[in-house]
Amino acid sequence: MRINRLKLTNFRNHEDTEVRFASHINLITGPNGAGKTNLIDAIHYLCMSRSFVASSDQYVAHHDHKYFMINGDFEGEIRSSFKVSCSYSRGDGKKIFVNDSPLDRLSDLIGMVPVVVLSPEDLKLTSEGPAERRSFLDALISQISPKYLRDLISYRKIRKQRNKLLQDYRGPLDMLKTLLEPWDAQLIETGAAIIVKRAEVLNQFKRYLAIQYRAISEFNLEPTLQYQTICPEPESKEAVLSAYKKQLEESFEKEAEREQTLIGPHRDEVVFYLGEMELRNFGSQGQHRLFSMALKMAQLFYYSDELDDLPIMLLDDVFGNLDQQKTDIITETLNKHKGQTFITSANERPFEQKQFSENGNNAWFTVSDGEVSKKY
Repeated sequence: MRINRLKLTNFRNHEDTEVRFASHINLITGPNGAGKTNLIDAIHYLCMSRSFVASSDQYVAHHDHKYFMINGDFEGEIRSSFKVSCSYSRGDGKKIFVNDSPLDRLSDLIGMVPVVVLSPEDLKLTSEGPAERRSFLDALISQISPKYLRDLISYRKIRKQRNKLLQDYRGPLDMLKTLLEPWDAQLIETGAAIIVKRAEVLNQFKRYLAIQYRAISEFNLEPTLQYQTICPEPESKEAVLSAYKKQLEESFEKEAEREQTLIGPHRDEVVFYLGEMELRNFGSQGQHRLFSMALKMAQLFYYSDELDDLPIMLLDDVFGNLDQQKTDIITETLNKHKGQTFITSANERPFEQKQFSENGNNAWFTVSDGEVSKKY
């Protein structure tokens, strides 16, 4: 999959920007604050319906404007060519269009254009709490499994309704248990499907993680991960269903007291290890950085094997803290990968001009105050 053309209107500091990209490596350089990240964040919007930088769409519109528009022309193996647009206006909210037809649900966009983002924010994956890793896992699987995404959305709705019942109910516990039964049945069935799929994907993914970590790190430690959920054998749906039902029954009084659902995949954890060392608690800053980079490189190659279309890779300012050797390893790996890649950098020194001036499949762009120029 690749994006051939991107047009931005009132998108952050890009009032009216149009860029035609190369099919392989696209390098985007310029000073901090020039608008480099905004270009690839716009691509992320067209792939995932949201920013990987801003917490809210309302902060994205340029200055005093109340709306923004993003248009992209894509090309792939399954869909030969198609257009995706994202519009936002205060009051009307966000809308996604594919070939000028509106999508009924924003979630229908997920997986249409697979994308992987590698940015400094990825340090949160290894250093912060379980929610960061669950979010990564959900995004990882949702782009390759529409059913998983549907189950995830259903589970959140079921849990929300179940929590509302726990919070609003005032009466005898026996009656509450009866009222919870239909919600419990849905929660267990949907939650079990999520857990089983997570276990299946993580079993495959950890092989890719090991390969990528060894490629970019000089540390002689084997990276691995452990999926912690409601039972020790999450690959078996029967085992998950049985454990889920039992734990939900045992936690009934505690849930009634706390007025929230305490059992399920929303409490899962993925623990990362280097050798016998738990990375979150004992890893050095350098180990955290390399592990998080390996996670995203593993995602790139996992998607490349699992999907009919190669994913788009977005790297946002990730080379600033790397030595030249590791920069060369990553850029060479991306150069060998056949998918389309975007790299933003404030520093031009790690990159060879020859690679862009003599290769028609690559392009080098410079950005200054929201203005984009092609260098090579």
